[in-house]
Amino acid sequence: MKTDIILAGVGGQGILSIAASLGAAALNEDFYLKQAETHGMSQRGGAVVSHLRISDKPIHSDLIPQGKADLILSVEPMESLRYLAYLSPEGSLVTNTSEYKNISNYPDLEDTFSELEKKINIVRIDADKMAREIGNPKASNMVMLGAASPFISIDEEIIIKGIETIFQTKGEKIVQLNIEAFKAGRAFAHNK
Repeated sequence: MKTDIILAGVGGQGILSIAASLGAAALNEDFYLKQAETHGMSQRGGAVVSHLRISDKPIHSDLIPQGKADLILSVEPMESLRYLAYLSPEGSLVTNTSEYKNISNYPDLEDTFSELEKKINIVRIDADKMAREIGNPKASNMVMLGAASPFISIDEEIIIKGIETIFQTKGEKIVQLNIEAFKAGRAFAHNK
């Protein structure tokens, strides 16, 4: 079992919480885990990318080579495009459709994604809207994790335990809202 994941977005969108939840899930299963935040983690609104590698065998490098990622999980659509070179031909792209317009000339991406859908497996989800409907607008990252979870080689219940581990200090209500967000994203991906 191996899953190489590129996590992409902008600072403040919860990339670290996604990585921490998956990391806790992997460690709960005694899997090997390597993670590398390559830039942007400290700046709200700045580009963020993290390499996350999970395997049942030892992992020698924390960086994913170009063309080898099983999954790109992006909480911002334009950021997903920056890292397409990392996606393997059999890989999947799971991206939020809610744009974080942190530049004045943010492009229209609809045609780009329409063309990409002809070539690669893409799940596009309005995670921000779904999180608001659940009652926790800050949980769009967990919606995204849920939508990506069918492409990750870790059982759904193990990922949920990872979410519980990461959010337990914030109280039971926050834990449950994040789990609900995760399940909503997962259901969306399964019904696509």
